[in-house]
Amino acid sequence: MSENNPRSQPPGRRKIVRSVRKLLETNDFNSITTAEIARTAGVTEGLIYKYFDNKRDLLYHVLETHFNRFITQCEAAIADADTALLKLRAIMHAYLDSYNRHRVFARILLLEVRNAASFFESSAYAEVRRHSRIILGIIKTGIENGEIRDDVAPEAIRDAMFGTIEHSTLASLIFNRPLDADAICERTCRILFDGIRR
Repeated sequence: MSENNPRSQPPGRRKIVRSVRKLLETNDFNSITTAEIARTAGVTEGLIYKYFDNKRDLLYHVLETHFNRFITQCEAAIADADTALLKLRAIMHAYLDSYNRHRVFARILLLEVRNAASFFESSAYAEVRRHSRIILGIIKTGIENGEIRDDVAPEAIRDAMFGTIEHSTLASLIFNRPLDADAICERTCRILFDGIRR
């Protein structure tokens, strides 16, 4: 059974996951109970524990599914980009746009789950690491083909990307303010690319 393909999962499991996604639209995760999840899904509370160790394990599964879809969207966004810098720009814009459109998931990812050590052992974090490796690969390719400076560590470039994106979006997410993905992406690329371009 594929974890990332919802159609291959048992109907009860799919109902539970949909229930959590729906409840997160209007509720803080910590305030949601397993009884509420079961009631919204139309299943017994015991069924939750058949598929998931606990409520947080269920959250990590929902995040994993969300992030897996996001990676697929990123891959489509960079498919037509013919340089490393254009691919990095497309990825940064995809993150900003996703944070803006999926604010619940953005808040959970940026503000909540990182406080739990279990997150860094979860399948959701494995997806985060997988995408991080994809981005590092793009940066290294840019260095190899002479597009990006070779005296800056690829990891430092990746960290600068994510640090800027997260710092630029946190206030908007916390206070539910408008987030201009295009403007943030443009100014971030201008600053970052001027520093790393050969």
